[in-house]
Order: sequence, then structure tokens, then C-alpha cells
Amino acid sequence: MKSKSESGYVSISTVNTNFIQGIPFSALPDETKALIALYAPLDGMNEKGLAVSVNMISDSSNISQNTNKPDITTTTAIRLLLNKAATVEEAISLLQEYDFHVSMNFMVHLAIADADGNSVVVEYINNEMSVVETPIVTNFYLTEGEKYGVGTGQSHERFEILKERLKTGAMSMADVRDALSSVSKGNFGEFESTEWSIVFNQTTGEVHYYHRENYENRYTFTVK
Repeated sequence: MKSKSESGYVSISTVNTNFIQGIPFSALPDETKALIALYAPLDGMNEKGLAVSVNMISDSSNISQNTNKPDITTTTAIRLLLNKAATVEEAISLLQEYDFHVSMNFMVHLAIADADGNSVVVEYINNEMSVVETPIVTNFYLTEGEKYGVGTGQSHERFEILKERLKTGAMSMADVRDALSSVSKGNFGEFESTEWSIVFNQTTGEVHYYHRENYENRYTFTVK
């Protein structure tokens, strides 16, 4: 969905309404659905080129900070960053102002990148924020220490595939699409396909969206 905030940046984001639980979402008026979905993004990019995505980690730990700061959840954190952050540095500073609480008890980390080429993963280890510079994030911890590497074996394999891809140098949007195709679920014998893949052009604001591993059929959007 596209958001035009009066007090923030224009952004585009992806919402999976199956994750909106506890209310009869499908029976609500369209305007109410849109308002709720606005605060349930799983990834997105704003007009400044700040991109963010949440990635799940197979781990029984939780994130529930309690330092008397205002509370924020996974998806509202993404909305905050899309509305207010233009750079990775600004995104990190914003997250530090809140106590993070993971949504739906799914352990996660956040991949954040900006138009200047900065990219990090933000993780929470024992409720302490950790920031690791990295051009690649899959579904295991990258913070050195007790949690490093915790995640699925498949996520490690996908990481290595993407790392090799990056060695070829600068990538076009088509190159990134092909890289995402190479690590989609269908390559690993999964019974479900990757639900969506997105290529963000953080300079032009163009977004290429692919549904369920159909990489020949592209949906094109723009933030700007």
C-alpha cells in the first residue's frame, strides 16, 4: 500500500492481512481496513530511498524491552521508519528511542538500507539492540556472540548464494530479481512458494514486485 503522510515521507509497503488477527478484518469497511493495514507493514521504501524489511528467525527467544521508553511493535516500527527516517543512521536513532516488542511472538530482525549505500541488520539479543553492517540478510542472527548463526540451515545456504552474487559487482534491478529467484523457496524443495519478492530502486523510487515466484510477471510501482 502507498502512504502519503502529512507529517512524514511518502512510502510504499507490503501488508499481509492474514497476520492481522483478533478482529474480523474482512468484514470491516474498506477505509477501516486501509487504516489498520497502514500500521501492519512487513517491508517498504520511502521517498528518500530508506528501505526496511522484517525477517523472521527460527528461535524461541522473544523481544520485550522494558526501559520505560514508549513501546513499539514490529510492524509499527517499520511504519515509524518509513514515515520518519531518511537514512540508516536516522533509523537506528529512532529505534533507540523505543522499547521494542516483537509482534505475534515471532522472533525477527530488521534489514535497513538507504540510498547512500548503507545497509545494516538490527537485532535484539537478550533485549539489547545490536546493529551489524551487512549487504545481505536472510533468516539467522549476524550479531557475534551466543546467538550468531542461530536460524535454519537453509537460511545459511541462501546467504552464501547471495554473497557469491554480490561478488559480480553492481547489479541492475533485473540482476537483483534473478538473485532473489535463485534463493526462492522453489529451489529448496519447499512445499510452498515464496509469497512475494520485491526489488527497490532506492535512487529512482521504482519498485518491482513479483508474486509467488512468478519472476516473468512484474508489477511496477513508484514511490515518488
